[in-house]
Amino acid sequence: MKDTDSQYKSYIVILKEELISSMGCTEPVALAFAAAKAGEVLGKPPEKLLLQISGNIVKNIKSVVVQNTGGRKGMKTSVAAGVVVGNTEKKLELLADVSEYQRRLIADFLDKVPIEIKMVDSGRVLEIIVSLFAGESWARVRIIDAHTNIVSIEKDGKFLFKEEEKPIQLNETGRTALNIKDIVDFADSLNIEDVRELIERQIECNSTISAEGLKGDYGASIGKVLRENFGDDIKIRAKAAAAAGSDARMSGCELPVVIVAGSGNQGMTASLPVVEYASHLNKSREELIRALVLSNLITIHMKTGIGRLSAYCGVVCAGAAAGAGIAYLHGGGL
Repeated sequence: MKDTDSQYKSYIVILKEELISSMGCTEPVALAFAAAKAGEVLGKPPEKLLLQISGNIVKNIKSVVVQNTGGRKGMKTSVAAGVVVGNTEKKLELLADVSEYQRRLIADFLDKVPIEIKMVDSGRVLEIIVSLFAGESWARVRIIDAHTNIVSIEKDGKFLFKEEEKPIQLNETGRTALNIKDIVDFADSLNIEDVRELIERQIECNSTISAEGLKGDYGASIGKVLRENFGDDIKIRAKAAAAAGSDARMSGCELPVVIVAGSGNQGMTASLPVVEYASHLNKSREELIRALVLSNLITIHMKTGIGRLSAYCGVVCAGAAAGAGIAYLHGGGL
């Protein structure tokens, strides 16, 4: 595959769209983003809030610590944090910088502003609707299919923005055309400089939070338990790296993660075992980058048919993709 080919260019676009930084578990931050946008539109302190969400959002948020909120968990904390912090330009990193004063405001919001939560049964696996009310004025933001995909913004009964509802996995960027043969060809022939900055950021961010997970006391500390009880074998190190990153992230560690296919846990699972094996096998940086490109694209390929959220754990896809990346590092081909 040549860098002049349209397919080559679409694969670069896919990687740029998918490998983005997120601060904390993706679904709580998506709620915060929707609430922040609604607050921006309302333009005044809300007196009550209505959150309407799909079942898979509930599943993915209910017990997760929301970053930079003083250890608070759940859906109400997520939307309260979004309204207080605002900063919608930062999208999934909007909770990266929360001051102590803002934490107090979040606690105050939760104490004083009624928050009602309702399920949405529209058939979509990812749907978020945040409505804010202040006197006679109100604002509503709706997100579907992807975590920052706003499809409508309303204020006082008028649409400020509304777009056609269509699946987020668009043919224009080639997701539905992804296949293993072309992914392998792309990884083999890739001009490294086209993705170096992107992949280096993934390595740095995900390795940093993994190291913090191994050092600190987060969640079930699965990464630490694996290393302490089963030794330093590469298979243990590979599993422990991903597990430690996930434990830290889901327990409120205030470090960013580079996500894949809408998930930080998928992003870490697709990358960290491959990074560990590349070090173990003394592979060059270029070989590691090619293997990570392969792993990321295979994750995206498998998730395209499943959707962003489902009852099926996406980390299974990312784990299989990491296995493919490791096989690639061992010299395996199609």
